[in-house]
Amino acid sequence: MNMGSKGKKKMVLPTRPDPPSVDQIIEDINRADPSDPVFRFLQIPNEGGSHSNEVEARYTQSRHYLELNERLQEAHTELTRKRDELSMVGESLEQSVAAVKGTAL
Repeated sequence: MNMGSKGKKKMVLPTRPDPPSVDQIIEDINRADPSDPVFRFLQIPNEGGSHSNEVEARYTQSRHYLELNERLQEAHTELTRKRDELSMVGESLEQSVAAVKGTAL
């Protein structure tokens, strides 16, 4: 008889929070100070170089990446809109050509 297992209560673990969304991450980075420790992850030790210049460069590089990513998303949206517009114009043109061919016969 195993009496020990009946006396143990199961521990209920709290649920994990949802991971942050991309927008929340971008907002957090936008609010970050250049001296924020998160920008030290890519530190490259150099001899005689200023550490603060490296941190500032990494911060600037991260900000530039975010700006480029935002521009890329805007371009994607614009290109999708233009593609859809061209598709509708193409269908209309095909219908017009079919109508002209139908009346010419």
